[in-house]
Parts: sequence; C-alpha cells; structure tokens
Amino acid sequence: MTTTTVRPMPTEPVPGSTHEVRMSLKPLGETRGMVDGAWWPRSRDLTRELPSLIAVLDDCWARITRVTVNVRMWPHIPAKVPTGSHVLRVGWFDAEQEPADLCLLSYHTGRWDLLVIPPECEPARAAQLMAAAADVHNIQSATALLADNR
Repeated sequence: MTTTTVRPMPTEPVPGSTHEVRMSLKPLGETRGMVDGAWWPRSRDLTRELPSLIAVLDDCWARITRVTVNVRMWPHIPAKVPTGSHVLRVGWFDAEQEPADLCLLSYHTGRWDLLVIPPECEPARAAQLMAAAADVHNIQSATALLADNR
C-alpha cells in the first residue's frame, strides 16, 4: 500500500499586512449616523491596503465579503483582492457613492461605511478626522466631515 502525504503550499504574505491599520470605529450598538468610523490608508493602492484592514474588521464585525469605493479616490480598482483568509470582491461607483466613503458589506451582518482619510493628510488633521468619525454623536457624511475639519 502506498501512502501519499500532501502538504499545503506555504502561503505568501498578504501585501500590506505588515503594518498597523490606522482606523477608528464607533462602539458597536451605538447610533450609527452616516459613517461608522474612519480609515487612514498609507497609499491609494487597494490591493496593498485592503488586506490588513479586512483582517482587523473580520475580527471586529464579521467576515467582510465585498467593498465598494468611489473611482475619484482610487486610481486603480481591482475586481478582487486576496485578504489571506478569503477573496474580497471590490466594486466601484462614481456619482452614487461619496469619494471619501468606503462601503463594507457582509453577507450575515450588514453594511458599514468608513470615512477614507486621504493618505497624504497631515497626521494632526487625520487624528481630528478619526476622532470625529468615531464620535457616537456624529451624523455627518464622509464629505461633510472632510469639509468641516479643514
């Protein structure tokens, strides 16, 4: 009798997963408003930035299966992004979605929206935006938050 042992191939590190995610979230169960928090990516490369964000959010909320972005914020929008645990589908809108909004969808638990702080934003301003987006009393949209915190 012959026995064959199949070993799984070593996985490649997920691009972008080696850095800490810069984000803030409203507490679960609080009044949501227009955004559920903020994310400050280091670049405008979704393939590099999304895996580490999704890894954190999968643990916080639920498995994120799809995201949508606005074409004005991201120069290249891949249809799918490997996250390490699953493949994330990426959709895009133009006029239908605010430029600074990242919409996250889960099959089981719903939808969340994050303010996307531009990567080139100054750290002090980014900190103000992250605090404002995570404030449970905030009801502003992503665009309004960016305009009010100039």
